[in-house]
Amino acid sequence: MSSATPTPAHTDFGTLWGHPRPLWMLFMAEFWERFAFYGIRWALTLYIVSEFYNGNASGEGDANRYYGAYLALVYATAIFGGYVADRVIGYQRSILLGAVVMSIGLFMIMIPNKEVFLLGLAVIVVGNGLFKPNISSLVGKLYAQGDDRRDRGFTIFYMGINIGGLVSPIITGQLASQIFGTPQYDNYKVVFAAAGVGMLISTIWFFLGCKQLKGIGEAPTDKPAAKMLAYVITGVILAVPVVYFLMAGLGAEILAWILGGLFIIVAAMLLAEGKKTGTVQLHRVYALLILFAFNVTFWMFFEQAGSSFNFLANNLVNRDFFGDGSYVVPTGWFQSINSAAIILFAPIISYIWYVTSKMSMEPSIPRKFAFGLLGNALGFLVLMYALTNSVGTDGLIPMWPLVLCYVLQSVGELCLSPIGLSMVTKLAPVRFVGLAMGAWFLSVATGNNLSGLLAGHISGETGMTVQSALDGFSFSFYLLTGTGIVLFLLAPQINKLMHGVK
Repeated sequence: MSSATPTPAHTDFGTLWGHPRPLWMLFMAEFWERFAFYGIRWALTLYIVSEFYNGNASGEGDANRYYGAYLALVYATAIFGGYVADRVIGYQRSILLGAVVMSIGLFMIMIPNKEVFLLGLAVIVVGNGLFKPNISSLVGKLYAQGDDRRDRGFTIFYMGINIGGLVSPIITGQLASQIFGTPQYDNYKVVFAAAGVGMLISTIWFFLGCKQLKGIGEAPTDKPAAKMLAYVITGVILAVPVVYFLMAGLGAEILAWILGGLFIIVAAMLLAEGKKTGTVQLHRVYALLILFAFNVTFWMFFEQAGSSFNFLANNLVNRDFFGDGSYVVPTGWFQSINSAAIILFAPIISYIWYVTSKMSMEPSIPRKFAFGLLGNALGFLVLMYALTNSVGTDGLIPMWPLVLCYVLQSVGELCLSPIGLSMVTKLAPVRFVGLAMGAWFLSVATGNNLSGLLAGHISGETGMTVQSALDGFSFSFYLLTGTGIVLFLLAPQINKLMHGVK
């Protein structure tokens, strides 16, 4: 028996504030990783246009597509990272190796050369594939099956993600524009360096804290650990040029087909394992895959935040805070609204689930997903209103519609994303929890890649305009609304496939 198998129900970690103590160690490791991720997220598209297109708006389409492909691959590689953790080197070593690789990539993108920049993004992608799915899987392994604290534990963990996402754009924006006195994306080196430092802190934090896990997630005992680790490191080195080619060579359109094919392969593996385990598990895999499909739609539109919303904020939003030109809100700061809203509303949403559970009225997982899609849709409805009714003589809209859009989408995210992470650990075949978590992130990846293609279409060949934004965001609202309604109606049938999992 491997020590990388799921957590025994009798494992006693001790508790802190009602949850297993290692949860808080994982919380902080994820905080610093997300600090690194969001530290570069706000700057990437703006930097690409500024550095490689001399600030010409015609570069927005390419920047959006690069961003979408990068973000897609960040999540797509999780499928391999999950498998490596499940079957080869365990969760702990996967997380540590991924953290080191990501740190290297973050420092690489400081070099102002397009090829090196894209290669650095490829290194980040490969490292993230080893880190991201496996730290989430470890959270699930802290709780026994049937432990009703699991959903709340994932919501707490999700707050760690978003605290990192809140402070990172603010700090990196201040470092770039205030302390050094230059436009934010011109001084990208300090932004990327700060992100690299954050990732190093995450690495050290997890290395020092992993003893709290009491052996959970260690390397399988039936394989030579050093040899397996050497194989994985070799695989990482070989994977970097492949990711570079997918991102910079093939482009987002072809990548969409590749991601679709990869998802089919992974789905077949999960179905085969479910069939081998029994009818109940097979049905649960069916439910998992159906909800993955709806997850693709959610992230296709939600992830406009780092692409079309970024250009909307930069070019079409009046960011003059006092109206006298004395202070212009930095574009990157809008990226913190999502995380701030998550932090504010996560306890409220978690409490709502708790109260409705005690009343036997808690919405099912599919219904929570439907609420997530509809919350996402409402954000676009606000932007539609603003672009139709609130465009000033200067061609700009006020800040409040974009702020409200982020808030509404964040509420939708809370109904879907942390619940989805928990859902995977409940519905996945026991032997393939890591692979299933990778499949979850693969569905996110597919949505993110489509988000880049949509954002590129909204910007077109000449850059975003009021009309192109209105057309793109109207399409987003109607599709999200329709999808949310369909899922709400299908929820009872999906619940039957879940066989009592809540």
